[in-house]
Amino acid sequence: MLIVMKHNATEAQIGSVVDVIKEMGYGARPIPGEQRTAVGLIGNDGQVDSARLQGLEGVLEVIPVTHPYKQVSREWREENTVISLENGTTIGGDEIVIMAGPCAVEGEAQILGIAHELREMGATVLRGGAFKPRSSPYSFQGLGLEGLHFLAKAREETGLAIVTEALDPDGADLVAEYADIIQIGARNMQNYPLLRRAGQTGKPILLKRGLSATIDELLLAAEYILAEGNDDVILCERGIRSFDQHTRNLLDLAAIPVVKALSHLPIIADPSHGTGLRAKVTPMGRAAIAAGADGLIVEVHPDPPHAMSDGAQSLYPAQFGEMMEQIRVIAKAIGRDVTRPLSGVVAR
Repeated sequence: MLIVMKHNATEAQIGSVVDVIKEMGYGARPIPGEQRTAVGLIGNDGQVDSARLQGLEGVLEVIPVTHPYKQVSREWREENTVISLENGTTIGGDEIVIMAGPCAVEGEAQILGIAHELREMGATVLRGGAFKPRSSPYSFQGLGLEGLHFLAKAREETGLAIVTEALDPDGADLVAEYADIIQIGARNMQNYPLLRRAGQTGKPILLKRGLSATIDELLLAAEYILAEGNDDVILCERGIRSFDQHTRNLLDLAAIPVVKALSHLPIIADPSHGTGLRAKVTPMGRAAIAAGADGLIVEVHPDPPHAMSDGAQSLYPAQFGEMMEQIRVIAKAIGRDVTRPLSGVVAR
């Protein structure tokens, strides 16, 4: 439920609404807007008697929120959420963000070398897994803390922001010490203790859609993070399972405009996991931008045939450069632009 205040409502009147909501046994969250403030009522599973709130001074109207998810809904906040990173990258505004890098951090030279290449081609966020949840327990599981150190060094040298995955609640705290964005992978989309802990870190969270998750389930997972007071959530369409065997997953491009209609949160696409095939990554990356995605997260490796994880879906650097040129044209055609390359001196 949203309690919309009059444009001239005083701080005392807003505070009074908050106090009454708490007296009723619910949580209250003021939401400042450009013209007026609203107060969100949270923690209710059913109908709330709005008469007591409607009569308070400064209240314009009381609006029920009809979706099971509340804080992620457009009913809760009409304007888009825009997330700002320390290197100047914004996610959810007019500019399109490009996150790129290898599936896994394999060594210092590997991640530093590809980071410099990607920066020159226009990426502003470096992806790379220090911890890798793999289908087989015998597959490469990542370098762990050492991988985080290498990512931090890559950020120091290039200015790229870092996005990397956390696998459990304790890991979220560790990743938060090094990363600019904490990734919650598809297999952990409904790992609710992890979602809560990630929300408590205060770091931006990249939340990937589960392999068999509906859009409502994705938005409800995001609600767990916002319920901890963290509004900086980036949704990610990364493909869902289907019966067809020609691609690794089915990249659900329709989810992008659907989510944008339902939620104020930014949404990006992952054409690498969405297809699992290098030749399909660029076409689906182009399509995702045309569909309205706020960015892409793409796997790029200096030597894909010898990658320790997901080599078949990783682009060569030259292919990534070609994709960047193509999506800039598409972005311009729909009134957007790709985030400008980072400036400044880069150490080698």
